[in-house]
Amino acid sequence: MELDNQATAAVEDHHQPRRRLCEKGCERPINVCLCDTIPKKPIPTLTKIVILHHPHEQRHKLATVPVLKKCLDNCEVIVGRKLRYGDSELLDSLHDFAVENPDLPFRTIYLFPGKDALPLAEFKLPNSSAGDSDMINCVLVVFDGTWKHAKEMLHASLSFLSKFAIQACLDYDDRIEGGTIFESDLTLRKEPFSGCMSTMEAVARCLRLFEPNGLEIESILTEVLGAMVKFQVSFLKPVKPRPKVLKKTKEDDKKRN
Repeated sequence: MELDNQATAAVEDHHQPRRRLCEKGCERPINVCLCDTIPKKPIPTLTKIVILHHPHEQRHKLATVPVLKKCLDNCEVIVGRKLRYGDSELLDSLHDFAVENPDLPFRTIYLFPGKDALPLAEFKLPNSSAGDSDMINCVLVVFDGTWKHAKEMLHASLSFLSKFAIQACLDYDDRIEGGTIFESDLTLRKEPFSGCMSTMEAVARCLRLFEPNGLEIESILTEVLGAMVKFQVSFLKPVKPRPKVLKKTKEDDKKRN
């Protein structure tokens, strides 16, 4: 769920003359360095995050997953188009435990909007006041790619994931058009509908609910994401939509003849 091709190409072309990368930590081009906003040490979390990162996203120089990985201590990134047994020791152990204990509730959530997805607000989640230990060490699975790719990755992974995980979603409304980079400080590209967001923002919103210090973690991650968006906006200009050209009908042609 990252930069669209047009935005990525524009930024990469701008950087072409100077490809020197930051060596202090963020490993991004010097002129878009994020070392001042990325935490000095990765943030520890009770929640374990597993991200399936589509191979095409590795080409995008401003993808959020590499930055997110540097921000969070408990984050595993798997490059591929589907999740399957053998890709992750953590997911394999969750799969085996669920098979051996079918009556116990799942502690793994895979994030994706849909009619069958439960709102995260309905889950019993840990917080600083409740201190509920039932959800400690819950696992969040996220699909990272274009929305088309993410949907394909989800369907390809369901035969494995459905054995031990529940589908959940943040608030969304597919009846409302999504925002663009010029309408939000946290949007990196045109989104298909309201509530869609980048992988980094989605993880930040989830950790706000999952973690005892979730508000603080969310604030740190969104600050980093906001810095990324500011860099991108500085290289791009809004494109005016082309006026729609109506096709001539056969009747119009007959009238003119």
